[in-house]
Amino acid sequence: MTDNVTTTQTGTPVASDAHSLTAGADGATVLHDRYLVEKLAQFSRERIPERIVHAKGGGAFGELVVTEDVSQYTRAALFQPGTRTRLLQRFSSVAGEQGSPDTWRDVRGWSLKFYTSEGNYDIVGNNTPVFFIRDGIKFPDFIHSQKRLPGSGLRDADMQWDFWTLSPESAHQVTYLMGDRGIPRSWRTMSGYGSHTFQWINAEGDRFWIKYHFKPRQGTAEMDESEAERLAGADADYFRRDLYEAIGRGDFPSWDVNVQVMPYEDAKTYRFNPFDVTKIWPHADYPLIRVGTYTLDKNPENFFAQIEQAAFSPANTVPGIDISPDKMLMARVFSYPDAQRYRVGTNYAEIPVNAPIAGVRSYSQDGLGRHGFKPASAPVYAPNSFGGPVGDPAAAGNGGWESDGELLRSAATLRAADDDFGQAGALYRKVFSSEARGRMIDTLIRQGRQIRVDGIRERFVQYWTNVDADLGASVAAKL
Repeated sequence: MTDNVTTTQTGTPVASDAHSLTAGADGATVLHDRYLVEKLAQFSRERIPERIVHAKGGGAFGELVVTEDVSQYTRAALFQPGTRTRLLQRFSSVAGEQGSPDTWRDVRGWSLKFYTSEGNYDIVGNNTPVFFIRDGIKFPDFIHSQKRLPGSGLRDADMQWDFWTLSPESAHQVTYLMGDRGIPRSWRTMSGYGSHTFQWINAEGDRFWIKYHFKPRQGTAEMDESEAERLAGADADYFRRDLYEAIGRGDFPSWDVNVQVMPYEDAKTYRFNPFDVTKIWPHADYPLIRVGTYTLDKNPENFFAQIEQAAFSPANTVPGIDISPDKMLMARVFSYPDAQRYRVGTNYAEIPVNAPIAGVRSYSQDGLGRHGFKPASAPVYAPNSFGGPVGDPAAAGNGGWESDGELLRSAATLRAADDDFGQAGALYRKVFSSEARGRMIDTLIRQGRQIRVDGIRERFVQYWTNVDADLGASVAAKL
């Protein structure tokens, strides 16, 4: 058999891809045409469930190069001086479905998978340093409010703004969203953030709180709303195409990797809760510390296999890195791998794009999609007397934090500077230029005119008045 002969999925040569097996030229198609049945059945199952959030996206492979010495803060192998680590990055929008336009006003997802010598490490953040809510129990409600009405199947401004104006903690993120950064020029020209607070642990066991910042070496750039609306109809895949073609022509995008580092004890007395993902840490208090640079230099060879089946989770940490008592983050470390098991399958970590280069030694077995296997003599339970893998005592000191509270349902402890509108107002007044503030007012007027319910429109005006009195007055006057 030559290499150019079509075969079935099990390798048997196929007579024709053009004609079904029929009873004569004009007779009935027969059910025992096994290749026809296989081909149609396979086609009917080509799609996996799309991601509930971040459904539309694209990505590429690259490499992280650590150029600085941050070993005083973490013992993680991938962040040691001079280390090179291959990685996968996926960019995405949040609210839209698979076929939605890339240029809708939206937050952009920022997912990184590092194939380290100690296992896979994932950073799953956004192109903003904050998020809409601070407790994972509200996440399904937030996403429902941004998706579609169950009756009409349409997205709805009343539903969106009803949720946002009843959730004042959203103000900081919504200010980012309604500002220029709500529509980046491309994935290549936007910053990324881990958003949450994470924990780094050094070789001596000292712990530090950190935040990730990724700054594009190409510079940042945004897109005006009129061009975004035009491209939404003219080229719905504009961002995906831009990244793929740039890498294809050798114009490899890169980002500087930086962290803010907060000494462990500072978190106990800092003026606002440093684990609240609706807040930033001012750079005047905790300046950026450079770690290195990563570059995207290789397009996927198969989009479905390497991008759609890619499974990211903030639960994937490595020695020297752990999570923090961020209520959103603690919910995500369950929710993400649970979603991947549903979407991609129980053994999603065995798919090549998700498989660690460090190898796997566990007692997990069986389940749909299992294709790796253990030798017949390998024990499948623990403890055992047959030389199976055992726990690493060093891993016990990887993370954790002190907690002395009783179990209760409540907001996180408030501090002197904790409020929902203060940082949003500072972003609007001190970070946005006068031109950017003007564009944001225009955006808010367009948003407000889509709200049909009077009470929600009134809360919309009050929401932005709470962010900034002059902003609220401008919105009210023009509405």
